[in-house]
Amino acid sequence: MNFIKRAWLSLMAKKGRSLLLILVTSAIMLFVLAGLLIRNAADAATSNAKKNVGATLTLSANREAAFKKMRQGATSGTKPSLSMTPVKLSDVKQIASLNNVESYNLTSTTSVNAQSFEAISTSSSSGQSVMQGGGNMPGGDDKMTSSQGDIAITGVSATSLTSNFTDNNYQITKGRGIKASDANTNNIIIESELAKQEGLKVGDTVTVKATSGSKTYQLTIVGIYKAPSTSTSTQMGPGATDPANTIYSSYTLANTIKGSKYANTADSVTFTVSDPAKVNSVKKAGKKLINTSKYSLSANDASYQSVKSSMNNVKSFADKIVWLVAIAGTIILALIVILMIRERRYEIGVLLSMGESRMKIIGQFFIEMFIVLVIAVGVAGVGGKFVGDKLGEQLVSQQASSTASNVNSQRPGNTDSGQGGPGGNAAPSGQPGRSGGASFMGNNKADKTKLDVQVTPTNLAELGGFGLAIIFVSITLASGGILRLSPRKVLID
Repeated sequence: MNFIKRAWLSLMAKKGRSLLLILVTSAIMLFVLAGLLIRNAADAATSNAKKNVGATLTLSANREAAFKKMRQGATSGTKPSLSMTPVKLSDVKQIASLNNVESYNLTSTTSVNAQSFEAISTSSSSGQSVMQGGGNMPGGDDKMTSSQGDIAITGVSATSLTSNFTDNNYQITKGRGIKASDANTNNIIIESELAKQEGLKVGDTVTVKATSGSKTYQLTIVGIYKAPSTSTSTQMGPGATDPANTIYSSYTLANTIKGSKYANTADSVTFTVSDPAKVNSVKKAGKKLINTSKYSLSANDASYQSVKSSMNNVKSFADKIVWLVAIAGTIILALIVILMIRERRYEIGVLLSMGESRMKIIGQFFIEMFIVLVIAVGVAGVGGKFVGDKLGEQLVSQQASSTASNVNSQRPGNTDSGQGGPGGNAAPSGQPGRSGGASFMGNNKADKTKLDVQVTPTNLAELGGFGLAIIFVSITLASGGILRLSPRKVLID
C-alpha cells in the first residue's frame, strides 16, 4: 500500500491520538504565530513612528555664547546685560531648503497689558491677589517696577505646527487657529477661560497696550482655544500670571510689538524632520549654514527614540517567545512521536518484514504529522490575532510605563521660561508649554503607540515553515529507533 495512503488511514483509525496531536501542535503553532505577529507589528510600529511621532530641530540664539560675551563685556561698577541675537528669516529659509525638512514654525514671544478687558488674576494660597503687569513691587522701592505685561503673546507661523496643538494638549473650541495667512495681521486666538470671564467671542476686537510707551493695538479674535486644566501658574510674585492670559498670534504681530528691529526675525524656529532617522544628518547640514557663535541648532527626537526603544524591546521579547516555543515544541513533539513509535513497534516490524523501506516508514510518520500541521496552522490562524492582540497590549503597556518613567526622570525643567526673546518684553512666566515648538516634546504619541496585529498569508507561510522545521527535527530525533529495529526481533518480541 502507498505510504501516503497508510498515513491517512492511520490518522483516521486512531482518532483519539490524532486529536491529541492536533491539540498539542495547534497550541505550539498558536504561540509561535503570536510571537511572529508581535515581532512584525513592532517593526511596522517603528516604521510608522517615523511618520506619526516625528522629530524636530530647534534654531535659537546661542545662550551659552551670549552669556560668555556678557561676562567678557562686564566692567566694574556697571551691571552687565544679556543680549540675545534674534534668528533671521534668511537663515531659516536656507535650513528649510535642506532634504528631509518637512515644515517649520517661527516662534516670537512678548507681553502686553490688557486695556479694553481684564486679565485673569492669580491668587496665592493666602488669598492675596498676585500683582499683574507693570505695577510697583509691594513693600519695595517705587522705582523698581516689572516690565512684564499681564498678557503673554505667543507669535507662531501657525498653531497647527505647534506641539501644544499637534499633541492635542490644546484644542480649538470655537473659530479657527492661527494660519500662515494671518501674517502681518492682528488676528489672535484667546483661551476659553479668559473669553468666559470677559464675555468675548469670535469676531470681537480687544485693545492691548505696549509695556513701554503708550502705543495700543487693536486685536481681532478669530478663535478660542482650551488649555489643559493642569496648566496652572507655578510661580507667584510680581509678574506671575495665569496661563489663560496667553494669546496666540502670528509671529509678525509679536515682532511688531517688540519693535521694528525685530522685523523678519524670530526668537526660535522649530523645523519638522520628515524622517526622524535622518535628524542628525539634517542637524549637521544645518550647522554649516548658520553662525554657531550666534545660533544653536538642537535636535529633539525623544518621542521617536522612545517609540523605537519600546518597540525594539517588544520585538526582542517576541523573538524570545518564538524561539522558546519552537524549542519547547520540538522537544514535546519529539517525545510524542517517540512514544507513538514505541507503541507501533509491531506495525513497523510487519512493514519491514514485508520489504517496506525504512525511509518510507519514516515518510509515513512525516505525512501524518504534516496533515496534523496543516490543521494546526488553520486553527492558529483563527486564534492567532486574538492571542497576539492580548500579548501585544500587555507588552506595549509595560514598555510604555517603563519608558514614561525613564523620560520623566530625565525630563528637563520647563524650557518655556517665558523669556520673550532679545530685547526684553518677556512674556509672563509660569506658563508651561506655550512656546509651541521650542518646548520639550511630550511622550503622548509614544504612550499611544499600538501594535497593529494582522494575520496575513505571509505570516501563515512563515508559520508553516517553522512548523515543518519543528516536525522535521522531531521525526529525525525519533526515527533513530526505527533504523535500528530488526523485523525478526520485533515480531518475536
